[in-house]
Amino acid sequence: MVRECTENWCARFVERYQSALNFALLVTGYILYLVIGAGIFSAIELPYEQELRQELKAARQDFLSNNTCVSDAHLEELLVRALEANNYGVSVLGNDTDRNWDFVSSLFFTSTVLTTTGYGHTVPLSDEGKAFCIFYSLFGIPVTLFFLSVVVQRIMLLVTRRPVSYFHRRWAMSKSKLATIHATCLTIVMTLLLLIIPAWIFISTEKDWNFLESLYFCFISLTTIGLGDYVPGETLSKESTPHPQLYRLAITAYLLLGLVCVLVVLETCCELPQMKSLRRRFYQENMRELDSETTNIIEQDHMSDQLADPTNHMTNHPPVIPSVSEQAASLQKDNKSTPYTLASGSSTNGKLR
Repeated sequence: MVRECTENWCARFVERYQSALNFALLVTGYILYLVIGAGIFSAIELPYEQELRQELKAARQDFLSNNTCVSDAHLEELLVRALEANNYGVSVLGNDTDRNWDFVSSLFFTSTVLTTTGYGHTVPLSDEGKAFCIFYSLFGIPVTLFFLSVVVQRIMLLVTRRPVSYFHRRWAMSKSKLATIHATCLTIVMTLLLLIIPAWIFISTEKDWNFLESLYFCFISLTTIGLGDYVPGETLSKESTPHPQLYRLAITAYLLLGLVCVLVVLETCCELPQMKSLRRRFYQENMRELDSETTNIIEQDHMSDQLADPTNHMTNHPPVIPSVSEQAASLQKDNKSTPYTLASGSSTNGKLR
């Protein structure tokens, strides 16, 4: 008896707090994902870091032993100065300062700032530049997000919504299945056009990069991670690339267009019915009901617009269509969604006949 009561209480508790339990499970899973990732990165990278430290210490001792006129303190001072300059995008190794803050390089910098990619290879040197970067980003980043959202929605209409609706009518296939096939094909095509092909192009333009490094740069850049360990055009010579400014401009265009395409793919995947159903599992109950009611009302209004006879508007007794607020109130009261029909559609059609 006690066991049965306990099981019933647990079942009622789980049913009542299902969304909260799902959300707690989601948070726990994400934290666990972070911890697992940190452990894997530490296990992989820590031996390489220790090996590199030993090599640098050995190289420093070898340099001091071969150059007895240089003291350890002077070498330390030179290295600190060189590293500080390198953090500001100025290198002492074959540095060409004309390419740091010319117009095209500045355009590349502004694109990485506004898209929050931020490679970190070039940063403002002056206090005035740092202050302007703050105010420029303060207004520029929200404007960029708004611009990208508008562009993505317009592209979504042409690339995703219209094709899915067209093939749904033509092939009479389920929209859920058709949307999944479309999202898969779109992902494959974008991966080929934005990652694989550009990676092969960077192999020919960046002599020190292999395919993995080129693919790594493309992925890190288009996902706006922007670690900055690989930046194209930093080691180019005038012999290998006669037009470095044009090359940097082409990279800027690739990053902006690629970011838009990546957002289109992500938005397409987020609009899948399976993803919407998965998100609803983590909604609060009132938000879930509101989302379901809003979706049903919009779908019903869309169906009524398609089924309404244009000649009905010419009669003296137009069909009575409930307003959206009335439908929402009735849906919330009944706690369920019921499709509505035109109140006087049959009588009106009878009069027209």
